[in-house]
Amino acid sequence: MRALMVAACVVLALLGTARAADRLDPEPRVAVISAYEPEWVALKAAVSDARSHHVNGVEIITGTLAGRKVVLFLSGISMVNAAMTSQLVLDRFDVTAIVVSGIAGGVDPALRVGDVVVAGRWGQYLEAVFAREADGRFQPPPWIKTPYPNHGMIFPMDVGVRSARGAEKRFWFEADAGMLAAAGKIGAVDLKRCAADDACLRHAPRLVVGGNGVSGQAFVDNAAFRQYVSATFQAQVLDMESAAIAMVAYANGVPFIAFRSLSDLAGGGEGANELRTFFRLASDNAAAVVQRFLALWTPPR
Repeated sequence: MRALMVAACVVLALLGTARAADRLDPEPRVAVISAYEPEWVALKAAVSDARSHHVNGVEIITGTLAGRKVVLFLSGISMVNAAMTSQLVLDRFDVTAIVVSGIAGGVDPALRVGDVVVAGRWGQYLEAVFAREADGRFQPPPWIKTPYPNHGMIFPMDVGVRSARGAEKRFWFEADAGMLAAAGKIGAVDLKRCAADDACLRHAPRLVVGGNGVSGQAFVDNAAFRQYVSATFQAQVLDMESAAIAMVAYANGVPFIAFRSLSDLAGGGEGANELRTFFRLASDNAAAVVQRFLALWTPPR
């Protein structure tokens, strides 16, 4: 028995040494994640004492942002990229919390382009059954639980996740309560109203804290689906990454929050989709709020 205990201790020590050897930086840092190249331009420019690392083709920058030690990187667009690169950075750095900064589509009719939304929880709306049609109705297999109303053949369902808590199924992944409370104390922020090409909003963008966000592997520009997402999930905003990052954060026990500024209304706006016009404005607005948040919030360690 003693020999087995000694052997186990040796194995654990070796594993600890291996993990330490894999670390690219020993400093505890807040991970600041964007998905799309324009989203991190303002953040990257604001990092001081910047040092660049490269892992599997991913550029990772360490430094200081708004007085906080950060590790900044692009996750890549959509759910798989977001989950893969987030886990890669968690494995290589001492990440104390995760902050997402980027653009999104607005779902809540009360929100407008340029607004920054900090959702209290995130779900994966395209974790779903695509049901067969019979006798004019879409019907999923009876042995699959579909807790949400369908949109045509699409029946959303819970996602499976494994962590130290065990295996479970859930739809919602919560933003960290302390981080959300700090976001609620940011107050008024001077957000941009005009894009670089002088295309200006007719309203002053605002910060909205709380509510629901959803993510999936689709760029949504459809008024009917937008209405469905709003009614079914009481969602304020939808994007293509945040719920995947929230799930990775949950599985690793790392505090998480996401700041998303609306570049378009996911098919609810008048005329053509406005992302190409306002994505830089929205990216800058999200980055401005993130920097205010980092200056205000106290990290866990």
